[in-house]
Amino acid sequence: MLNHIVLMGRLTRDPELRRTGSGVAVATFSIAVDRDFANSSTGERETDFIDIVAWRNTAEFVSKYFAKGRMAVVSGRLQIRSWTDKEGNKRRSAEVIADNVYFGDSKRENTDGYSGYGAAPAPAAGYSAPAAPAPVSDFSMIEDDDSQLPF
Repeated sequence: MLNHIVLMGRLTRDPELRRTGSGVAVATFSIAVDRDFANSSTGERETDFIDIVAWRNTAEFVSKYFAKGRMAVVSGRLQIRSWTDKEGNKRRSAEVIADNVYFGDSKRENTDGYSGYGAAPAPAAGYSAPAAPAPVSDFSMIEDDDSQLPF
């Protein structure tokens, strides 16, 4: 069976980072995702608000680099969770368990005050800081000698 979902939307609130009893990081947040089509009566596009749960290193990455209003691309699986409310009624809720979370915007596109970092994945195995760009002086021109190519 296949259960894979990819969503792109803006965070509706800052991620909430917590830890399980054994110390495993878990972050919860939600994103607003616009539908591809407009409502026929109003002409406006509707928005879905989707709950996301990220675990371990992905949770730490999201809580460190994402904030309300930030565009995110979430890749993961859909999970239906059953629970009982305070009145004893059985309830169900859908949430996406994130395998990877990527930046959906860049710092250059930023106009509303939050700090952007460019497009980078949140690998499930861990996050390492991006390498510093090499100084321009380390680059040199490559000699183009195509005379020996067979075509």
